[in-house]
Amino acid sequence: MNYGLNSDLTHGNVLVLNRSWIAIHVTPARRALSLLYAGTARAVHPTAYSLHGFEDWLVLSQNGLGGRYVRTPSLRIRIPEVVLLNVFNGFIRREVPFSRQSIYERDMNTCQYCGKSFSRSRLTIDHVIPQSRGGLDTWDNLVVACLKCNVKKGSRTPDEAEMPLVCRPRKPAWFPHLGARLPEDLLEIWGRFIEVPA
Repeated sequence: MNYGLNSDLTHGNVLVLNRSWIAIHVTPARRALSLLYAGTARAVHPTAYSLHGFEDWLVLSQNGLGGRYVRTPSLRIRIPEVVLLNVFNGFIRREVPFSRQSIYERDMNTCQYCGKSFSRSRLTIDHVIPQSRGGLDTWDNLVVACLKCNVKKGSRTPDEAEMPLVCRPRKPAWFPHLGARLPEDLLEIWGRFIEVPA
């Protein structure tokens, strides 16, 4: 049966779990619904955490689950926040790439000295132990800083500048959201299956 899904599936992403309920991937809503329709995955109920095949999910969608929906000419289908694969039970351990972008994302575009959030054009990457004093480009020595705090700190350590760090920098654990921050509306349900970065 062709349900004629509309092409505007700009409703974000869906967390994919393997058969053992371990988060392995994040996929666009269109792909998640395709997996559900093909019988490759089942939708995870947002509050009861029960599993539902496509036809069952259609019935639940008509009963007002709330959340995100996609419309067809004859009905609406709720986009699940989480789907569980029926067969695949593997897990691919990934590393967070070490890059400027990863530092910005880890620190959530927030200056680690004054605690204020800024656009990236008003931020820079600061060496906690300055390069002039042997500081290296490592996860635990790089932080996001606003331009004002970066100039104020200069080539001193945070202790010397009397500018304590908001959070101690560390290598982030792999988070299967491909570098993006976790949307607030998904925090509660996704947080049951993944370790949400602090």
